[in-house]
Amino acid sequence: MTGAAGYIGGSVAAGLLQAGHEVLGLVRSAERAARVRELGIEPVLGTLADTGLLARLAGEADAVINAASSEERGAVEAMLDSLAGSGKAFLHTSGSSIVGDMAGGEPGDKVYDEETPIEPLPGRAGRVAIDRLVLASAKSGVRAVVLCPTMIYGPGRGAHRESIQVPRLIELARKCGVACHVGRGENIWSNVHIDDVVSLYLLALAKAPAGAFYFAENGENSYREIAGAISRMLGFGEGTRAMPIAESIAEFGEGAAQFSMGSNSRVRAVRARQELGWEPAGRPLLEEIEHGCYARRS
Repeated sequence: MTGAAGYIGGSVAAGLLQAGHEVLGLVRSAERAARVRELGIEPVLGTLADTGLLARLAGEADAVINAASSEERGAVEAMLDSLAGSGKAFLHTSGSSIVGDMAGGEPGDKVYDEETPIEPLPGRAGRVAIDRLVLASAKSGVRAVVLCPTMIYGPGRGAHRESIQVPRLIELARKCGVACHVGRGENIWSNVHIDDVVSLYLLALAKAPAGAFYFAENGENSYREIAGAISRMLGFGEGTRAMPIAESIAEFGEGAAQFSMGSNSRVRAVRARQELGWEPAGRPLLEEIEHGCYARRS
C-alpha cells in the first residue's frame, strides 16, 4: 500500500489488518515508519519517485492499493507494468473533484454516476487520464479498479486521523470568528464517512471485477450548510461569511479553492451499491460536525 501513513491509506490499512491481511506500507520517513509499525503495518521507506522499488514491491505483493497521490503517473505505470498478466488486484484512489465545475460557490445541477461520461476541466485532466490508464490495464491482465471518494469526513483509523476539507474549514472559522464559504456557498458536494470508505475498499479488494470504477458517497450538502454546522458547533450562532474567490484562493490555494471549496461535485455510488453490496451507514456529515468527532475535538 502506498499512502500507508495517510488518512485514507492508514484507515484502509487498519481495516485490512482487522480483516486478517498483512500490510506492507510505503512511507516517506523513519518517523512515519515508526508510527505505522506501531499499528501493525510493515513499513518500507521510499517515495512515489522510487519506481524501481514500487515495481518490485508490487510484483511481490498479492494485491496493491495506491492510496497516495492520485496524480503521480510514473508510480502508477511502474506498478501496473509489474502486475501485467498476473491477475492481481490494483486498487487506485481517485477523487470526485474530477467532476468539479469551478462554480465559485454557485449551485450546480449536474449529477454523475459511474456511467456518466466525464469531461474534466484542464485542472483535473491529468488525474482523469491516470484513472483511465488504470482501467485500461484490465486488458493487460490486471484486476484494476478505480475508487473515487467524494468529501471524506470522520476520525481516521491510522497514523493520520484528520481529513482535509472539514478540519480546514473549522480552523478558518476559529481564525475568523465565523465559518466561511466561497461566494454564496450554495455549491454542493457529496460526502462519505471514512468508515464507509474502508468498507468499500475491502469489498472492492475481495470481489470487484477488472476495469471497475466506483464512486463513494452517502449524501450531499452545500458548503453553506457545512459552514452553518461549523458555526453552531463552535458556538458562533447561525451566521456564516461569504469569501470572494480571490480571498479563497489566498486562503486555500488556487486548486483547492476552485476544485474543492468552490465547486460542485455531486455523484451517486450506484455501481458500488448494486455490484458490491456496499451499504454505507456512517454518521451523516452535519451530525458528525455538530455532535461527533469534530465537536469532541473542539
